[in-house]
Amino acid sequence: MHIEQLRDYCIAKKGVTEHFPFDDVTLVFKVMNKMFLLTGLTSWEKGDAKMNVKCDPDWAVELRGEYESVHPGYHMNKKHWNTVHLNADVSDTFAFELIDHSYDLIVRSLTKKLKEEFNNL
Repeated sequence: MHIEQLRDYCIAKKGVTEHFPFDDVTLVFKVMNKMFLLTGLTSWEKGDAKMNVKCDPDWAVELRGEYESVHPGYHMNKKHWNTVHLNADVSDTFAFELIDHSYDLIVRSLTKKLKEEFNNL
């Protein structure tokens, strides 16, 4: 996967915006101003592409046991976030599924007011 593919996939989702809230190399994708994916641009430049995605806690642990390239979220709540090293034993198709899962978790957890705004987009 290339960074452009990741960006295009994320930005095509309803209500998604991209930001650099921490520094100029940490790209964050948000839905309704809630983070669902972070990635460091320097890791892509070095050929070690990785992303942090939100994950159901039970599934997060299961994925870490099943894939060598899935680890507890770097600088994130380790219970709810995974760091996924891309282009390793995780296929692009499965990486997109993990992005969808993260996005869906955030959308489902939106407040009633934000859900109304989201539905009206």
